[in-house]
Amino acid sequence: MAHFQSVVDKARVAVVTGAASGIGLAAAKVFAARGMCVVLSDIDRERLADAEKQVAAQSANPATDVVSIQTDVSDRADVEALERTVLERFGRVHLLMNNAGIQPGSSLFGPQANWDKVLGVNLMGVIHGTRVFGPGMIAHGEPAMLINTGSKQGITTPPGDPAYNVSKAGVKAFTEALAHELRNTQDCQVSAHLLIPGFVFTPLTARGRSEKPGAAWTADQTVDFMMESLARGDFYILCPDNDVDRATDEKRIAWAAGDIIENRPPLSRWHPDYTSKFEAFLKK
Repeated sequence: MAHFQSVVDKARVAVVTGAASGIGLAAAKVFAARGMCVVLSDIDRERLADAEKQVAAQSANPATDVVSIQTDVSDRADVEALERTVLERFGRVHLLMNNAGIQPGSSLFGPQANWDKVLGVNLMGVIHGTRVFGPGMIAHGEPAMLINTGSKQGITTPPGDPAYNVSKAGVKAFTEALAHELRNTQDCQVSAHLLIPGFVFTPLTARGRSEKPGAAWTADQTVDFMMESLARGDFYILCPDNDVDRATDEKRIAWAAGDIIENRPPLSRWHPDYTSKFEAFLKK
């Protein structure tokens, strides 16, 4: 709790990528309402301008404490430019939320462009953000946090969108390695956290729908859960939703790991020979 309070406090500096909408925007609003200086980053200039206004409305000092910077996180040079601008304005960063993500859809042998875009933003965006901002966050010596947005699809890897699954599985592995690195760095005051959203109604998941499905959480609910988890010091922030509770998530994750342990076919949860066995496992 003490570490969390030291990071998410007045005059501390938060940088949020993918901040023009969804979870990123919801997080930026919460940080601003707590008195933090907030930098919103996104590739969508128009949405970013509107998001800045929404976040400014939550800030006690919007003219000085809230800024938006258009950034392509898949381009390391762009992320380096973002860091330079942030440091020139605010001096240091206490919280980096690598949240930018896209999901245009993919198939194993589908268009290469989809693979390049998804891996470039969802995975390399997280890697660029961490590797560019991380050393400075460690060096300034004050409590700080790196929050990377993953997905349950990066853990249970359901069929249907392999590029997205690969990108989010990579985020999980990278963030676990990051946490290990940070806790073994002498005098390091930076912690790492993996946000694993449930079904959240955002522009990424809306797919033409204008009303939130009953099964989905809002971005605000997800961020509230994230903040509670960060206050506890959680690394894995496994979010439920209105359809799937934590117990069900745990069983799905355990079953996925069991494919290796029990030498079942990969993705056996969706294999016709194992459908009834998986359903029985869920009921245990």
